[in-house]
Amino acid sequence: MKFYQRLAYYMVGLVMGGFVVALVFSGKDTRCNYFPNARVLNDLRNKPFNYSIEASRKLSEDWIDTIDIKNTLTYGDVDFDRSNISYQKGKLYVIEGQTTKKDTITLRVINYPSKAVLEDIIRKK
Repeated sequence: MKFYQRLAYYMVGLVMGGFVVALVFSGKDTRCNYFPNARVLNDLRNKPFNYSIEASRKLSEDWIDTIDIKNTLTYGDVDFDRSNISYQKGKLYVIEGQTTKKDTITLRVINYPSKAVLEDIIRKK
């Protein structure tokens, strides 16, 4: 068999294999959350998210917005030294992030089995 025939068979197999792989993975919502920080943040984002009275009061101020909360829950860092503590029938997580104005904030989120509640927002200057 000549080189161009082998190349043609290889290309046909490669195209068919690529098509099968694209077909299998296109309908799935796959995520690769291998690290603990990514798993915790993904779990909090996928649950119904509620705000406590204290957090709602701070959100009504001008220095923070719900976009800052969403960005912190996407790109923030979970402080595991102060987190994963049993708290009010759930687990408390302390997440550090930034606002769009580059202020450092700390979120205290209670993770219940069926929902997540933002308990407090702490502003660091």
